[in-house]
Amino acid sequence: MSLSDYVIDIGLIALVLLQIRGRRLTTWAFLLPLVLVAWAAASYLHGIPTAGNDLPLVALATASGAALGVGAGLTTAVRRGADGTAVAKAGAIAAALWVLGVGTRLAFQLYATHGGDQAIGRFSVAHHITSSEAWVAALILMAFGEVIGRSAVLLVRTLRLAPARPVAVEAVLQHHGSR
Repeated sequence: MSLSDYVIDIGLIALVLLQIRGRRLTTWAFLLPLVLVAWAAASYLHGIPTAGNDLPLVALATASGAALGVGAGLTTAVRRGADGTAVAKAGAIAAALWVLGVGTRLAFQLYATHGGDQAIGRFSVAHHITSSEAWVAALILMAFGEVIGRSAVLLVRTLRLAPARPVAVEAVLQHHGSR
């Protein structure tokens, strides 16, 4: 694993952990995770092998990532902040699902690069997975599924928020103690 692999994995974990306190959902907040996985895909994904059981492996990993991402998105609270901007606040379940996905990929990468390559090779042969490229595609597309699933849910939930009241109206309501 390279330094950039660690940075991407830690960065993806940090993105959700930052939302435990609450984080504004800006355009950049939606784009950053997509940029991170797009960079990883451009760097490592050289195609999707289809021989043997390569495609089922990739499909299963992608679907698992999407399920984790959708779950994380559904268990993240989305509300309007005082300034009218949408704010996401990840709960424990959302953070756990996100960390489970990223952590699983990180653990697999560490295992594969620190002695687990023979066991992965035996598993691959036994299950008709024909190349290491299948594992790379599975991990990258799992990350894409997770990021896109979570981002899509948060975007839909953000768009469904009631329109923000003008700041002047909010100030008057707070001054008079009513809501």
